[in-house]
Amino acid sequence: MAKVRECLLEFAKQARELYLNESVPYLECPPSPLEFYRDWITPNKPCIIRNAFNHWPALTKWNPAYLREKVGTKIISVAVTPNGYADAVFQGRFVMPEERRMPFASFLDIVEQKCSANGVFYIQKQCSNLTEELPELAGDLETHIPWMSKALGKKPDAVNFWMGESAAITSMHKDHYENLYCVISGEKQFILIPPSDRPFVPYELYHPATFHEQEDGTFSIVEEECADKVPWIPLDPLNPDLEQFPEYPNARPLTCTVKAGEMMFLPSLWFHHVQQSHGCIAVNFWYDMEYDIKYNYFQLLDSLSQATTES
Repeated sequence: MAKVRECLLEFAKQARELYLNESVPYLECPPSPLEFYRDWITPNKPCIIRNAFNHWPALTKWNPAYLREKVGTKIISVAVTPNGYADAVFQGRFVMPEERRMPFASFLDIVEQKCSANGVFYIQKQCSNLTEELPELAGDLETHIPWMSKALGKKPDAVNFWMGESAAITSMHKDHYENLYCVISGEKQFILIPPSDRPFVPYELYHPATFHEQEDGTFSIVEEECADKVPWIPLDPLNPDLEQFPEYPNARPLTCTVKAGEMMFLPSLWFHHVQQSHGCIAVNFWYDMEYDIKYNYFQLLDSLSQATTES
């Protein structure tokens, strides 16, 4: 297995030298569908695109007053956690947030600190919640990105609305989607790790559980009975435990900040960790990835990484 580990290190090194950038590049305007497919989707490289949705009314309209008027009475799904970490490894389990149904106006009261509440609140339901729960807001933007839809020959699988407190953090993970992430207000801070660095990113299996607020305001962890274990990344890139995860220093994370009015292309299978400014609003578009040779290469890399870890 030492030889395999040596090959994996060399593979990651060559990937950085051959096609990866040392930082996330900026495009000053959206490319043509052909250019985007050729230069970014096919090589699986992230970028930040400016001036991509200046025409959306959401950029000027979406403030708390407008949202109260437009959707304040709507009942929405809000993720609530005691520590800001939803869908993350905590105390040896994969812990999901308590999903609370509440009026949008009540959520805004918490974000604007007009009332106090236990826990950290985040609208993050990833089931196309913009079109399913908040269709009243869909007229303030496009429900797909025309040049991306043309490049891929399909519409997005989901359009998600995100808003929450600054303490809400998205733990390190990857998705099987080509992701266009649009920040409407505030900013998002990303830590990105390329798929070629998979050998240095730890994965383990965890029993799933859910946070639950008790009557006294404290949170308990309720295990999901008869549920399969969930593979997840236990490492926190903000404070990595290098004794527990000695391979992680071989990874080469990229960091970037996506500001209001900017769009980030987050390619499929890239690991990412996300923080945000307080009250940040964003919308993202998930386009299903192609399960082609790129996916097969990653599966092979994943299998080899697991084999070296188990040995």
